[in-house]
Amino acid sequence: MKHPKHLREQGFTLIEIMVVVVILAILGALVVPKIMSRPDEARVVAARQDLGAVSQALKLYRLDNHRYPSTEQGLDALIRRPTTQPVAVNWRTGGYLEKLPRDPWGTPYQYLQPGQRSEFDLFSLGADGQPGGAGTDADLSANDLP
Repeated sequence: MKHPKHLREQGFTLIEIMVVVVILAILGALVVPKIMSRPDEARVVAARQDLGAVSQALKLYRLDNHRYPSTEQGLDALIRRPTTQPVAVNWRTGGYLEKLPRDPWGTPYQYLQPGQRSEFDLFSLGADGQPGGAGTDADLSANDLP
């Protein structure tokens, strides 16, 4: 039985393993921050979608009842017939929304009628729940939707 002259053991050298670890660390440093910010971006997108849906429900309410719900009646008028003035004479059976959404940070959406910027203001106070702010703490308004 003949043995090859040069038998090399199979496996990786320490240098090869260190190169792979360094490459993985560099990739991790580039990718992880992008992945970590995604949940915040997703919450902002979800809030904008909710604002659009509630805004459309308010417009349907106005078509049926010739006015938006008052600030006192609030968004609750979209799921239950208002019992206070102004009376909703043509309120749609079943309402305009199945249920009132909360913003992605767990806070109810804010509603004012008349609004400061349009016939009504519909907005979320963002992640911090306080007026103003920047980034994910910034207020989101239905008036800013395309």
